[in-house]
Amino acid sequence: MKLVPIFIILLALGTLAGGLPPAAANPKEEPKRGTPMNDTQKNLPVATLAGGCFWCVESDFRKLPGVVKVISGYAGGRGANPNYENYAGKGYVEAVQVFYDPQRVTYQQLLDYFWRHLDPTDAGGQFVDRGPQYRGVIYYHDEEQRRLAEESKTALRRSGPFHQPIVTEISKFTNFYPAEDYHQDYAHKNPVRYKYYRWNSGRDQFLKKTWGTEMPAAPEDPPGDAPSGSQKYPKPSDEVLRKKLTPLQYKVTQQEGTEPAFKNEYADNHREGIYVDIVSGEPLYSSVDKYESGTGWPSFTKPLEPGNIVEKKDRHLFTVRTEVRSKHGDSHLGHVFDDGPPPTGLRYCMNSAALRFIPKEDLEKEGYGQYLSLFSKPK
Repeated sequence: MKLVPIFIILLALGTLAGGLPPAAANPKEEPKRGTPMNDTQKNLPVATLAGGCFWCVESDFRKLPGVVKVISGYAGGRGANPNYENYAGKGYVEAVQVFYDPQRVTYQQLLDYFWRHLDPTDAGGQFVDRGPQYRGVIYYHDEEQRRLAEESKTALRRSGPFHQPIVTEISKFTNFYPAEDYHQDYAHKNPVRYKYYRWNSGRDQFLKKTWGTEMPAAPEDPPGDAPSGSQKYPKPSDEVLRKKLTPLQYKVTQQEGTEPAFKNEYADNHREGIYVDIVSGEPLYSSVDKYESGTGWPSFTKPLEPGNIVEKKDRHLFTVRTEVRSKHGDSHLGHVFDDGPPPTGLRYCMNSAALRFIPKEDLEKEGYGQYLSLFSKPK
């Protein structure tokens, strides 16, 4: 019997470019829309960008330090409330809205990152996804965004790696509707299907060939976010770790253990400073984002360096949670939940035993001086 290539199977299942809702969804029911934003997120600046399949664009921008929230949806069409069944016929484009912290990443940096994650010379779609609903578009929200978009497009045309015309559109923002819930954070909810789709789409192969080592990271990564494979935050051998760590620290970081609630080092720590991985030293969280969750473990609304955080599905204890690990040390840190306060609505619930606290007065001498500005009081 001749085997059918997996890509053909995936096409038949409809997993490309939005695909089908999960098998448990009832097709007769109205699909749920993307989750609404809280008031703090609504006050953040937003960039609306289209670069083909919104699964991929959303996944890429979630990795960019300074990005607070990314929503997949439909932009620039006619009529209200488009859905996955009719958005293309109404002239909508698959797009994302990127809400970002302007103190950590600028609109210009978002644009630079955007150009490195699509094919700006393709007017007929993006990679395997064909049709105007997959074309590249920058939707500007004001004149400043329009100016920066035009300048960045001109700069790419003059000094970029492309010999063909840059055809990505720059259009005035008119409307945006969040896509159905099953499209939101698709790469995280459906990692296997997403990885098959992304690889077979040809996107990463094109980007790597075009940009080489420049492609995976932002053009100007914030300090402390070491690139993948960096030796800046090495993980010691197991023999060294057994000597360096206490039994509890070893159990938590290396064996996915959990320390007692309330009876740990940092649950009640109110000093200013940052928290680094006890194993590798990579920066993870800041006291600026720490809050009293009442759980008995140190809790944060967001990471200090999102690039140093890895999230994985945890199916232990007869439930599904999202485990948080460090990127370079591969330490088990804790879990993240969606019951936190603004501005992110997240609760990064960490084990003190996985962290080392560096007070602000010691940041310079310990090599983390770039974070001192987090604690400078406005004049």
